Amino acid sequence: MSDDARKLLDFYPKIYFACHTRHVRDPKTEAVLTSNQASILDHLDVDQPMNLNSLACHMGVTAATMSIGVDRLVGLGYISRERSERDRRQVLLLLTPSGKTLSEAHSVLDIERVQGMLDMMSPEQRERGLDGLELIAKAAEEYFAMRGPGWKDSEHEGNQEE
Repeated sequence: MSDDARKLLDFYPKIYFACHTRHVRDPKTEAVLTSNQASILDHLDVDQPMNLNSLACHMGVTAATMSIGVDRLVGLGYISRERSERDRRQVLLLLTPSGKTLSEAHSVLDIERVQGMLDMMSPEQRERGLDGLELIAKAAEEYFAMRGPGWKDSEHEGNQEE
């Protein structure tokens, strides 16, 4: 691993832990979701189903643990669960319209925390930092586009819906 990759792996969690949203509240129902439950919503789509096992692997939890979180989100009407037509053993997850609305209404990062962090920086530091993040975000998008939405890596091999 390069020193640059190691630095990014060191820096990212510091930003995330300082600024991430701890809970998400649905303004319509007043239901409160943990950041993990909100993260599940962020990984799902309205049109493209995701395999429960793949989602669990991606998020670093067991399928049983993921199933508990999914059960709550299904009960709240944010996720629908269906069996794969190709393999009836597989559970596929879709974001419902309510789940999409809630997912779009919240951010992984808390805006007040992010603003507070940015306010501590000089205008020059802020500009340099944001320029750097923009470059990394663009590279991430290009990397993902190059690999494609169904790409497999060694950690997730065999767990991805094709």
